[in-house]
Amino acid sequence: MKLALKVLVSTALVSSMAAAAVVATVNGTQITTDEVNQVLMEGTQGRFNTLPQEKQAELRKRIVEGMITQELVYGDAKKSGVLKSKEYAAELKEVMKRVEKQLASKVWEKQQFDKIKLSDAEIKKYYDTHKNEFVEKEKVHARHILVKTESEANSIIAGLKGKQGAELKSAFIEAAKKFSTGPSGPKGGDLGSFPRGQMVPEFNDKVFTMQVGTITPTPVKTQFGYHIIYLEGKTMGKELSFDEVKSFIEQKLKMEKFKAAMEKKMKSLQSSAKITYGK
Repeated sequence: MKLALKVLVSTALVSSMAAAAVVATVNGTQITTDEVNQVLMEGTQGRFNTLPQEKQAELRKRIVEGMITQELVYGDAKKSGVLKSKEYAAELKEVMKRVEKQLASKVWEKQQFDKIKLSDAEIKKYYDTHKNEFVEKEKVHARHILVKTESEANSIIAGLKGKQGAELKSAFIEAAKKFSTGPSGPKGGDLGSFPRGQMVPEFNDKVFTMQVGTITPTPVKTQFGYHIIYLEGKTMGKELSFDEVKSFIEQKLKMEKFKAAMEKKMKSLQSSAKITYGK
């Protein structure tokens, strides 16, 4: 029940944010971004926006292609008289029974959720008593070159010695593309931004002590091989303000109240209903 509501809310959010642009037209029938977004959110149970960008693009393309295929099949089915057949009528009747119950349940759940109200005082109290939950960890943006031997790593470091600023960064990126055996090599060794504890201990302990715009003067050995690290940027940790997290807290508390209300409601419905089980 909670998951179904999340899908409803997430779908509505995506639809409201994105303009209903036409992504494809099949024999005069338009397929819009709203329709694609709805399928994506339902198919991923509301978690589409949490997926990596590459995965999102791949999934979106697959959904659009699937919807085009569906339109083509539907068009041919109409031409061939499927929609006038007794078999279609019987199947449609059964589907409509299921859809009616599902749709009624979804609308009912949303109405119950909308009844849940929170005061600003409740939200602020939660923030004040759970501030440890709203701390943005220190992060670094790093690149690395991974090689198998220490001698290879030392040779690369020697080639970068004496370079600074933009020249060092450019040379490091080119060296990563040329020498790194890691999957980030083609991207110039870019590992993106990450907090403490995400990398293996040896790498983690070193990178968080570095100065921005520098490389490790000696190779860093891990279970994967020898690393040369370039620190591209650093973001200090901070406590998030109430305004930054207010909407998140509101949704969290509202969902908790909704869950409790639904448990109470279901017990009430069950106690007043006549329910029998088959053998």
